[in-house]
Amino acid sequence: MRLALLGVATALTVISLAGTPAFACRADQIEIRGDFGTARFRIDVADTPAERSQGLMHVPEMPRMTGMLFVYDRPEPVRFWMENTLIPLDMIFADETGTVQRIHANAVPLDRTPIPGGDAIQFVLEINGGLSDQFGFSPGDVLRHPAIAPDRAAWPCSAP
Repeated sequence: MRLALLGVATALTVISLAGTPAFACRADQIEIRGDFGTARFRIDVADTPAERSQGLMHVPEMPRMTGMLFVYDRPEPVRFWMENTLIPLDMIFADETGTVQRIHANAVPLDRTPIPGGDAIQFVLEINGGLSDQFGFSPGDVLRHPAIAPDRAAWPCSAP
């Protein structure tokens, strides 16, 4: 499973909100919705302590519309760093509803400086550095993925 998607070329799906097609939530995809429209990424999920610890370390490149979703059991304070991470990343920190609380753009490869995400973060999406700015992602945008509990999700999988 670990970044099997690296060899897959993935095209950006940006759709206007008025024309969003039905989306069947899948563990290997995530959507982000905001004023910019909707964007979809192919992802690997890191939902165990070992997977979260490894993250995207030692990955030499990543196709444009792919990433990794870090899933915690409950909201908690999170900090990330870039030790042994070879590519610049944007880190999108979201609460238990999937609502983006903070974005750290262009984290510097191999930097050991802690990057705080917030005190009540349950999901962190890492994507290629610079994409958050390019697409206009911002706090308040919402994520849609099956790991986000439907009874708490700001944008549940069952919603168009």
